[in-house]
Amino acid sequence: MKRMKKMLYTIIIAFFFIIGILSIFLIKSFKPDVQSLGGKQMTHSAKPVVLLIIDSLMDKPLQKAIEEGRAPAFQFLIDNGYYDSNMISSYPTMSVTIDSTLLTGTYSDKHRVPALVWYNEKEKRLVSYGSAKEEILKLGVKNILEDSIVNLNAHHLSRDVNTIHEAAASKGLQSASINALLYRGTEKKTLRLPTIMAKLNVAPKKLQVETPTLFSYGALAQFNPKNNKNNNIWDGFGFNDKFSAQELKYFIQHETVPAFTIAYFSDLDKMVHKKGPVNHLKGIEDADKQLQEIFNSFDSWEEAVKEVVWIVMGDSGQAEIGKDKKESLIDLKSKLGMYKIHKITESVKQEDQLVLAVNERMAFIYSLDEQVTLEDIVNKFKDDHRLNFIAWKSGSNVNVVANGKKMNFHLGGDFKDEYHQSWSLEGDLSALDLTLKNKQIFFGKYPDALARLHSSLHSHSGNYIIVDAKPGFEFVGEGTPVHLGGGSHGSIHEKDSIVPLIVAGTDKRPAHSRIVDLYPWILQLMHQ
Repeated sequence: MKRMKKMLYTIIIAFFFIIGILSIFLIKSFKPDVQSLGGKQMTHSAKPVVLLIIDSLMDKPLQKAIEEGRAPAFQFLIDNGYYDSNMISSYPTMSVTIDSTLLTGTYSDKHRVPALVWYNEKEKRLVSYGSAKEEILKLGVKNILEDSIVNLNAHHLSRDVNTIHEAAASKGLQSASINALLYRGTEKKTLRLPTIMAKLNVAPKKLQVETPTLFSYGALAQFNPKNNKNNNIWDGFGFNDKFSAQELKYFIQHETVPAFTIAYFSDLDKMVHKKGPVNHLKGIEDADKQLQEIFNSFDSWEEAVKEVVWIVMGDSGQAEIGKDKKESLIDLKSKLGMYKIHKITESVKQEDQLVLAVNERMAFIYSLDEQVTLEDIVNKFKDDHRLNFIAWKSGSNVNVVANGKKMNFHLGGDFKDEYHQSWSLEGDLSALDLTLKNKQIFFGKYPDALARLHSSLHSHSGNYIIVDAKPGFEFVGEGTPVHLGGGSHGSIHEKDSIVPLIVAGTDKRPAHSRIVDLYPWILQLMHQ
């Protein structure tokens, strides 16, 4: 036994030694692609629009940070603009799906990016854009890179919808993307990765992408030469708040801010996952410092609002996760252990009956075996008190089961919601916390539940159910992230779905307080 332990320790030490050596090679061999603005002539409206996404920014913690004097830049924007604390995200509440909705003005039944992790029935493989380190290693770094950088934008995001960047280009306007996951534009660009990664076959040597006029993507594509200090391997190769802020600051200082710019700030999300949805004010304070850096690029903060339309928003909220591993984590493999479940380290095999696609607090469960009906799978979960609901489609109907209550609905009918969408409803509406008054639908703890759930169940082909967890719980599968005592999202619940929106520099408002409604509003701002 002691000999086995010693061998195990030796293997672990050797593994970390190799990783350390590889890291050194990566740093030395990787020359960041520093682009030149080259006197680009920016064609835009009189007042450019800058959208800053602060990942996992939430209302109550933001208000607390402001009250404590830790967020002066946020407070300045609110005092000089307007504040909406109830913006509704898309579903599932995962960044790639939300960003796809933001950039196209559609839900996933139209833009076709189902989630961070999903099963591609046509290619018979599990798609992940990068969830946890364990999952990335099991699925393969090369596969994750190709899916997240190339396939997400070029193939998975539907060509039947236009991004804001494509819409701007069609009107002769230019746009910019800084560290955003979704960026599809009309210009061709080649991204070059570290040579050592290609030699080790962990990544392709280069990637062909379609981008907006100005495209910044960590160390793979940057403009500010001084940003090299923010794109080291320990800084996530530039995918951090300081890098995003310095790139935008560079555009401002060189007077090359185009008609529309989107910049992504991801650091807060990491802290909320770790600290939870309450104890992360330091993360908001750090994000505010980056906003201050940006505003200090102008003669004054007042000048910044006069010259630019500023939109600052979260993308999803997060719900707290309990500390009790056995209770707080819903282990899908143990609940479905009677079936043959696909192993993510292997290709999908003929004998596999189920595929699990876990998106933190929601999951898709796919049946590949005609003998395993969706009702069979539903029965394994219907008595689990940790679930908000289970949902699946049959024909045009969406079926929902929650705590013994059943309902179904479909598009078109006699009932209307506050967003002027028409529905047919049957069964116990409390399954989705809905109420009716004079054929008017009112949403409870699941905002815009009908459209968001319907879109998710029509976002891609396959025979699958959705399981959605209550606050306090999250799903786990093979190699998936765990956030015990921290925060997590993915669910349709209001804790995951409601985010703040701050706008300064314009009096125009979006039609509704939903991320899906920002697209036409932003296009309108670019032409005002």
